[in-house]
Amino acid sequence: MTAVRIVIKLGGDIVKGEFPPGLLADIKTVSSSNQLILVHGGGDTVTEIATKLGKEQRFVVSPDGIKSRYTDRETMDIYTMVMCGMIAKRLLETLARNGIRAVSLSGLDGGVLRATRKKKLLIVDERSRKVVIDGGYTGKMQSADGAVIDALLERGFIPVVSPVAMGDEAEPLNVDSDRAAAYLAVGTHADAVLFLTDVKGLKLDGNVVEGLTVQEARSSLPKIGFGMQKKVLAGIEAMEGGVREVIIASGFGPSPLTAAMAHEGCTVISS
Repeated sequence: MTAVRIVIKLGGDIVKGEFPPGLLADIKTVSSSNQLILVHGGGDTVTEIATKLGKEQRFVVSPDGIKSRYTDRETMDIYTMVMCGMIAKRLLETLARNGIRAVSLSGLDGGVLRATRKKKLLIVDERSRKVVIDGGYTGKMQSADGAVIDALLERGFIPVVSPVAMGDEAEPLNVDSDRAAAYLAVGTHADAVLFLTDVKGLKLDGNVVEGLTVQEARSSLPKIGFGMQKKVLAGIEAMEGGVREVIIASGFGPSPLTAAMAHEGCTVISS
């Protein structure tokens, strides 16, 4: 089998608690002959730690009904601490115990992830009125630089990337982890981006959809829930940026990575 480069987005359910043993063994096996780049989520853990620290988290809703974390500076500091510190280093610890060489970095390191700070946010308040508020430290992904990633891969390390991007003024920005994975796949010229989550793929009418074109994926967006919608939208962006295929699959089971790469029991978006 020809070696491929894959960006793997690990959902929050995967990195929270005990890492799935089947996936861990599979990462070791697959990385021996392919180049893997890991991107992790973990928003629920950020909320949990922030609450313990006495910083109650605020969530806002856009006119489209999309709920997101409002990130002021204090929240951004906690977000960076949890994502780039606790979650990333626990991942490294788990990988190292299983003989996998990895290095953690954020989008701030070498400007791996670049985003534009959202100056203003249009939200719907508790009275169902549209109001404009300060954008805080939320960012919209713009690009990814593969130079640091390439250097690590060439030396046999698996990069573990946390979704904190660098803004235009070098400030840290909270960016969506699915979009970060998609842009990273484009910026590193990856063959595929694989979203590993706690479900087997995109479900429509109660069944997992095995294959979609980009056009079919776009037309499905209004029919699916927010969490999956983000992954499909990110996948479309990756495909439009030159990535060959997008896979949405479960990260649980005996060999989830191998099965997904073989297009078994998952959703594949391709041209």
